[in-house]
Amino acid sequence: MKLKPKDNMTNKMKKRLPLGLLALSMLSPLPSRADEGMWTLYDLPTQVYEAMRGYGFLLPQGALYSDADAIKNNVVNFSGFCSGVVVSPDGLVFTNHHCGFEAIRSHSTTEHDYMLNGFVAKSYAEELPNENMFVSFMKSQQDITPRLKALGIDNMNKKAQAHLVDSLSQAMTDSVKKTDKTLHVDIDAFYEGNKWYATTYQDFTDLRLVFTVPKSMGKYGGETDNWMWPRQTCDFSVFRVYCDPKTGGPAPYSKDNVPYHPKTWAKVSMDGYREGSFAMTVGYPGSTERYLSSYGIKEMRDCQNDPRQQVRGVKQEVMLRHMRASEAVRIKYDSKFAQSSNYWKNSIGMNKCIDSIGLVNQKRAYEEQIAQWQDTAKHLTHKVDFPLLEKLYARRSRLTKAMTQWSETFSRRSNIEFNARALRLMNEQQAKGSKKGEYFQFEDNADQWDAATDADMMAALLKNYREKADNDFLPTAVYNTIDKRFKGDYRKYADWLFKTSVMLKGGKIYFATKQYAQDPGVAYAKAIKAVYDKIMGENGKGWSLADSIAVQERYLCDAKVQMEMDKPHYSDANFTMRLSYGQVKPLALGTNKAYYTTAKSLLDKMAKGDKGVIDYQAEPIMRTLMSANDFGKYTDPVSHTLNLCFLTNNDITGGNSGSPMFDGKGQLIGLAFDGNWDSLSSDINFDSNLARCIGVDIRYVVYMIDKWGHADRLLKEIGVEK
Repeated sequence: MKLKPKDNMTNKMKKRLPLGLLALSMLSPLPSRADEGMWTLYDLPTQVYEAMRGYGFLLPQGALYSDADAIKNNVVNFSGFCSGVVVSPDGLVFTNHHCGFEAIRSHSTTEHDYMLNGFVAKSYAEELPNENMFVSFMKSQQDITPRLKALGIDNMNKKAQAHLVDSLSQAMTDSVKKTDKTLHVDIDAFYEGNKWYATTYQDFTDLRLVFTVPKSMGKYGGETDNWMWPRQTCDFSVFRVYCDPKTGGPAPYSKDNVPYHPKTWAKVSMDGYREGSFAMTVGYPGSTERYLSSYGIKEMRDCQNDPRQQVRGVKQEVMLRHMRASEAVRIKYDSKFAQSSNYWKNSIGMNKCIDSIGLVNQKRAYEEQIAQWQDTAKHLTHKVDFPLLEKLYARRSRLTKAMTQWSETFSRRSNIEFNARALRLMNEQQAKGSKKGEYFQFEDNADQWDAATDADMMAALLKNYREKADNDFLPTAVYNTIDKRFKGDYRKYADWLFKTSVMLKGGKIYFATKQYAQDPGVAYAKAIKAVYDKIMGENGKGWSLADSIAVQERYLCDAKVQMEMDKPHYSDANFTMRLSYGQVKPLALGTNKAYYTTAKSLLDKMAKGDKGVIDYQAEPIMRTLMSANDFGKYTDPVSHTLNLCFLTNNDITGGNSGSPMFDGKGQLIGLAFDGNWDSLSSDINFDSNLARCIGVDIRYVVYMIDKWGHADRLLKEIGVEK
C-alpha cells in the first residue's frame, strides 16, 4: 500500500467479516482503548504518557519533545506527503520506497532503469539530486487558539479564516526569521477548528537519492497485496540531506553543498521484537475524520468513494494495458498508476467496511446521545442543530458527487497531460508579455507522458463521464463535437485534439489571436472549466454550504469533547507530527495468525510468480538471498530466521508512510508502510481489534543494504557492524 495522504497519496483492502454492531463508545474519537489516537507530542496528556509506560515505553516524557535529543528531532516530513527518519550523523534519511517512487522514476531511463534494477551510490559524488523534494524538521509547536479567537476567527467564513491564518502565519514567520532566516511558521486547525496550533519548521531542499532496491522488491506484491496481510514488501529507500557548507543549514541545491550533520539521529536496533512488545510510530499522518457526522460519512461513501473508484477503474485499465506493452511507457506511468490505484482500492475497501459494520447508523445513534446531552448542558457555548446539518448535507451531496466525477475525469487527478494543460491555461493564465501581446508557454515535459496512452485514457474517461454524470454537469460543447464531427467516436476526437491543438505543440500560445480563439483545445478547456464553475458556484451554494456545514461539524466536535471531559482527546490528523503507540500484535482474523513474515514466505510467493502472478515476480538474486542457511546477525531470536514485515496496532493513516517505528527504548525497529484491508474505515472509526499497521522490519532493510547493495559505507554510517 501507500500510506500517502489522500490523493497523492495512497490506501487498500480484503473482504471484511460481518462483525455486527460495535459498542457506541467505539464511535467516539476518544481513546476507548489505550492504543487509539494520533497524539501531538508537545502537549501529550499525562494520562497518555502513563499508558505508554504501562505498555513498555522506558524513556522520560521529555525524550519525546522537549529534550535536546528528543525523538521529534529525528523525524521528518518527507516532501509533504510522507514521513521519514534521520539515521546517521551525516544526514541519512530512511523512508518508504513508494515515498521515493517519483524520484527514482525521474532518474530512470531505458538505459539506466533504477526502477527496474535499483540504485546504489558508492560515494557522495554519485548521490542523485532531486527537484521539488524536501525534508522538514519540526522545531517547536504552540497553542495560539486564544490569539485567533480574539481576532474573531470563530465568526468568519472559510475564506476569511484562511486570509487571517495566512496573515498571522506570515507575521509569525517574519518574527522567527529575525532569529533564524531558515525557519517558517505554519498554523493549522485542530479539533475541527476549535483549536489552532502554530508550528515552526526548518526545510532542507537539497535531498539526494542514495539507495533503492528494485521495484520488484520495493513494491513487492503490487496491487495484489496492497492493503493486505501477510506482506513481504521491502518498502524502503534511502536519501541524504545536504546543506550549506558554511552555515550547516538549508540551502538550494549546489554541487558545493555537503552532507547535513544533525545534532541527533535515531539509532537502528538489531534486537527485534516479540508479540506484545511496545511499538510507537512518529510521523505526519495526513487526514482523518473521526469526528465526522453520520451525514458526512454517508456523503463520503456515496459521493466521493463510490464515484472515485468507478472512474479510476476505467482509467487504470487503459493505463495498465499501455504500461505492459511498452517499457518506456511503464517508466513514465509507474508513479501515476501507483498513486491512482492506491485510493481506488482504498475507496472500495472503505465503503465495504462502512457497510459491513453499519457505521452510518451507529454514528446516528451516538449523535442521538449527544443531542440529548446538549439539551441539558448549560455550559455548552454552541449546540449542534442536527436537522439543519442533515438538510445541508442533503443539498450538497449532488454537488459533491458531481465534483468527484469531474475532478477524476478532467483535473490533474485524471493523469492526462492535456487536461492539466487545459486547466492551467484557464486557471492560472501565467501570461508573459511580448510585442505580439500576452502569451502562455508550457514547459517541455515529454519525458513524463505518452500521447497514445493519454489519448486512450481521455477517450475512455469522456465516454464514462457522459454515461455516469448528471446531465446538468456535462460539457455539452465537447460532446456535440464528438457526435457531429466524429460520429460518437471518442478516440478520434481525442486524437484530433492531440494533433491539432497548440497546447501540445510547444511554443507560445498568444491569447489575443484568431489561432487561440479557434483552437479546439482551448474550446475543450473552456467547456470543462465552465462545468467546474457551475458545480462550485451553482446558485451561489457551493461555498456557503461548505461554510455552514463546517460550522455545524465544529460544534459537533466540541460537543463530543465536552460530553466526555474525563478522557483525553486527540485531534484528527492534519499533516502535523503525531505519535501513536501500541504493541506488536497479530490480527485475529483469517487463517494467518502470525505477527511477522519470514524469508520462506517470500520464497513461497515467488513460486507463484514463477507460475505467472506478475506481482509476485522478483529479481533472481532474491531467491538466493532468501534461501540462506544462516542469516547471521539478522536472525530473529523468535522465528530463528530473517523477519521481513511485522504487525502492530498503532493508529496510522495516509502520510504515515515512512514513519519510524520505535521500541520502548526509542530505537528504530521498522518503517510503517501500509495498513490492512479490515482497517480501511479507520480514518473515520478506529477499531484496535481490526486495525493494524504493517511495517518493514529494519533488519530486513539493513540486510538488503548489506547483502544486495553491498553498501558497506552505509552500514558503517548507521552504526551496524559488517
